[in-house]
Amino acid sequence: MSGLWQQNATKLGEALAEEHFSSLPIQPIQLAEKLGIQVEPLPPDRRTVSGILVYSENEFGIQYATYVGSPGFQNFCVAHELGHYSIPGHPEKLLSNGYHESHAGFSSGDRCEQEADHFAAGLLMPSFLIDPAMNTKQSGLMAIESLCAMCETSLTATAIRYAQQTYDPVAIVVSEGHRVCYCFLSDELKEVKGLSWIKKGTPLPRDTVTYRFNLSEKNVLNGNRAEGEASFSHWFSCNHSYELYEEVVGLGRYGKTLTVLTAEDLPDLNEPDEEEELLESWTPRFRR
Repeated sequence: MSGLWQQNATKLGEALAEEHFSSLPIQPIQLAEKLGIQVEPLPPDRRTVSGILVYSENEFGIQYATYVGSPGFQNFCVAHELGHYSIPGHPEKLLSNGYHESHAGFSSGDRCEQEADHFAAGLLMPSFLIDPAMNTKQSGLMAIESLCAMCETSLTATAIRYAQQTYDPVAIVVSEGHRVCYCFLSDELKEVKGLSWIKKGTPLPRDTVTYRFNLSEKNVLNGNRAEGEASFSHWFSCNHSYELYEEVVGLGRYGKTLTVLTAEDLPDLNEPDEEEELLESWTPRFRR
């Protein structure tokens, strides 16, 4: 769940985008160079970091990971470093030794890394540009891939941003093996009563498309896909009988799996629950 500090980081990224760009895609390398920051790629065999922010002789530099060949992934790595450069307090805290090695991708538990991730999402996919661009006729993975192409961003980052902005009841789950790495819910889905948050590190539910998909490492490495019906009770440990549509895609050399859960035929969440109505009708009222 996004806290206020994460939302503020997103807004800071959006503000920087609005200052320098008027259309998609946002070009983070171009922006960094415009700010006087030298940008260089790391060698493909450097897999332990997503990027490095360097400060030397009063000048900043950014190095970004290339072990994942996706331009979207590389754009996010650069944008993440721009987050460390831009967010108040980050340079002072992180650059005491003259450089900081980052771990972008929403999987770190470190607050500075999380803030830089949310900054990067706001910078590359600012709401003032993506909200008009989101096709209301599309939903789920199709909508995410459409937005991904427009923004030239990674599929994972785009999926998370889509969940933050969409009016659809959607959950984004990133997993590795049989464990959940993290999960984001759309505001619409958060409104469902009795829903248990899918927590980091918990086992994947066995009776799901994702669990069966992750049994084969080739599915992940080859970027294979799968889809099928699922239920709320399997994913959210609740008593709801609502149906979900589960779309799964392997993320290749990133080593993880992206799952998009879209709720179907949710009840009107503004309508009172029948059980609540019955209880209300039987609640005695006394005159004071």
